[in-house]
Amino acid sequence: MASKAALIVVDMQKDFCPPGGSLAVTGARETIPLINSLLASPGFVVKVATQDFHPKDHISFASNHPGPNNKPFESFIKMKNLIANKPDETMMQRLWPDHCVQGTTGADFVEGLDVKNVDVFVQKGMDSRVEMYSAFSDSFGNLTGGAGGVNLDLAKTLKERGVTDVYVVGLAGDYCVKFTALDAAKSGFEVFVIEDAQRCVDPDAWTESGHDFAAHGVKVVAVNRIDEFYRQPSELRYTYDLKRNVTPSGDKQFTTASDYKILYNDWPYGVEEAITHLMVQKIENSVAKMF
Repeated sequence: MASKAALIVVDMQKDFCPPGGSLAVTGARETIPLINSLLASPGFVVKVATQDFHPKDHISFASNHPGPNNKPFESFIKMKNLIANKPDETMMQRLWPDHCVQGTTGADFVEGLDVKNVDVFVQKGMDSRVEMYSAFSDSFGNLTGGAGGVNLDLAKTLKERGVTDVYVVGLAGDYCVKFTALDAAKSGFEVFVIEDAQRCVDPDAWTESGHDFAAHGVKVVAVNRIDEFYRQPSELRYTYDLKRNVTPSGDKQFTTASDYKILYNDWPYGVEEAITHLMVQKIENSVAKMF
């Protein structure tokens, strides 16, 4: 089966962007040109944009809890898994300023984002009882579609379109981008987070996110490498797809060095080493044993 890639643009909304956003992420607007270049790329068979879309009484809003334990960013409350009727299953939830409330301009996509190129819109965090950083499930792993936490089953939607690979960008790298990427991997997709097309609430937390990505097989790459990969001639990308589906024979194992050589030999006009590395990396992640 040939690889098909989806782009997920996470929560590029006014409340997450300075100046003026109630939960503004430093440098958020700097990512817009990079994200727009990806939204314009023909290399993605489906392009998704997510929105935090909270009711006013959402559990994560500090304003909905009594003092003194109601300080945005600093305070935590114990959240119960009421969605699955498991009140004894709990986790600690950080409290935030009110943000991305349904019906407010803060929930709108940020100016300049090319939403005209988006195919699928996901609204999440609509159940007031539970946090939902990921576009796939809430913090307990529940997927509550329809009038619940999210408006559609994203994993099902992507699989129906034949998607195999998922690229994640947006806000914020240490929360909604991170958990969307991890859940995409759990759903069986090959996942890449594009580092220079995300920003974090806490920039120092990006290192920890990287550890979590590595533990779950999520790769961190750069936007220019992805763009260049999808601008390679179709014959080269076909070579990648062909090699991805080779059936192993005997005990011969895949090795990076030999595949570099194969790719260079198969494409006579040459290709930048970093692009070849990306292709090799994708092959390594996609198939346990090759060649």
